[in-house]
Amino acid sequence: MSALDERDKQEKAGQDIFNAYNKLADRAAILEATSFTKSAAVEGVAKGRTTSTAASRSSSPEALARLRQDLSEAQRTKGEQQSRLNSVTEELERLKLKSRMDAQRISELATEKATLVTRMRDRDEELREKAKLLENVHDETVSLTLQLNMAEERLGKLQRENKDLVDRWMARMSQEADAMNNASRFS
Repeated sequence: MSALDERDKQEKAGQDIFNAYNKLADRAAILEATSFTKSAAVEGVAKGRTTSTAASRSSSPEALARLRQDLSEAQRTKGEQQSRLNSVTEELERLKLKSRMDAQRISELATEKATLVTRMRDRDEELREKAKLLENVHDETVSLTLQLNMAEERLGKLQRENKDLVDRWMARMSQEADAMNNASRFS
């Protein structure tokens, strides 16, 4: 939208020059027609000049001076407007270049942002997977520790039972041996 506004400003910048030029051309045409008519009237009346002819001749240099002044003013205005048009055109070109550079930079930054967002998502997914793996390892460690404790308790229980069995068996064997020894002494 701003590009259209800039174009309209640029196109309208020369409008005053065109209007002033048209006015000046109209005045010049009128002056030329008036001058032509006056010269024809002067040639037609060679002997007797009327006061109206003298008045029109005296106003003719004033009109010519006024037209020259208008022409000078129009040329000065045209120069100012041409200078303004040149500076506006330069500014427009500079802004267009800056706009293109900004658009390119925006495109680069958008691409970089998309890449970084993808990397962040990948990193977040990786961290979630690692956290899940750590939790699984922790759960497995707790499970194995519990199983180890239960196995150690069972081992301790079995060792105590075995010791009791061995002690009872040894006591029984000792009794049997004593009984056999006692029996062999009496025989």
